[in-house]
Amino acid sequence: MHLLSRPIHRRNSLEQMAVVGPESLLIALLTASFVGMVFTIQVTREFLTFGAGTAVGGVLALTLARELAPVLTAVILAGRVGSAFAAEIGTMRVTEQIDALQILKTDPIDYLVIPRVVACALMLPILTLLSFVTGMTGGLLIANSLYGISVSVFLDSAQNFLGTWDLLSSLIKAFFFGVLIAIIGSSWGLTTTGGAKGVGQSTTTAVVTSLLAIFISNFFLSWLMFQGIGSALLDGF
Repeated sequence: MHLLSRPIHRRNSLEQMAVVGPESLLIALLTASFVGMVFTIQVTREFLTFGAGTAVGGVLALTLARELAPVLTAVILAGRVGSAFAAEIGTMRVTEQIDALQILKTDPIDYLVIPRVVACALMLPILTLLSFVTGMTGGLLIANSLYGISVSVFLDSAQNFLGTWDLLSSLIKAFFFGVLIAIIGSSWGLTTTGGAKGVGQSTTTAVVTSLLAIFISNFFLSWLMFQGIGSALLDGF
């Protein structure tokens, strides 16, 4: 309701977008590249045994788009950004800075929480898309250099297997994960009590709760998005 009924603090939102996006980019891309490489090593050796080496690119693309890219990027942000939200707002709570905001007729939800929700909701899908591209690049390098799968075969397989809905579902998941991370981190920060010890407890609890929320919501989102019998493998072959 706050997001719909009140103006967004633009400067705060831009500051938080910089924290969530550019400052988290390197670690997200490094993680995605190594995940893509490891997955390719594990899958290719088995696929080659069954004579299905041409399907490696498509299977990696599906796995990254549907699950690995949005979930792993969200996990990284939960650890890096969600904890920072809880610690920062929690420190403001125990040092009575939030009380000062209320005295100045400034709503802490509008000023602190909404910009973080907007930043995570917008930046996490972008990071997820970049992670997908980086993971595919890492998988391509391994498939080509270690297993002799040509670049054209790898990319053709990915194009045949991957559908528009697979990429859209990845962005939708990332959007929901971003909202969850921001709300949970900010909520634990706002309810912090007990000084420095309370800030530490809120930070830890915010990360654990965010991770649980990501995994649980991922199940329900996947169930809603991919019901019925899939045809990606049949189309790819």
